[in-house]
Amino acid sequence: MYMLNTEEYSQEKIHLALETLYLDRKNQFRELSEVLLPENAINTMPTWREFVLNFSLDVECAFEAWSDQIPLTTNSPQKALTILRRLSRDKTSMNQLVHLLNMAYDISTEFKEIYKRLK
Repeated sequence: MYMLNTEEYSQEKIHLALETLYLDRKNQFRELSEVLLPENAINTMPTWREFVLNFSLDVECAFEAWSDQIPLTTNSPQKALTILRRLSRDKTSMNQLVHLLNMAYDISTEFKEIYKRLK
């Protein structure tokens, strides 16, 4: 789950890219946080945006495995089920689930693009 804790990312650039992304995607971050985190977590959890970003990076990684862009790992099935169960909670249609998956995927791809431009 901690996709940002790899050698490929530097902490300083992560925070700068996250701040830039958050300016444009504030509503999407809040909507995902309402689904992923307990009530009032935005006020009590200082790293809630990093959590949402990490989750979004996991969604993108899972999609790459689902679409055969990368090979499956031993935890791919568990990761996929966890993502789907987490986002599907209290949803009544696949459209609602796909909306959240698309939001998470967009946050991930935009973060990576912003991060690349900072180099």
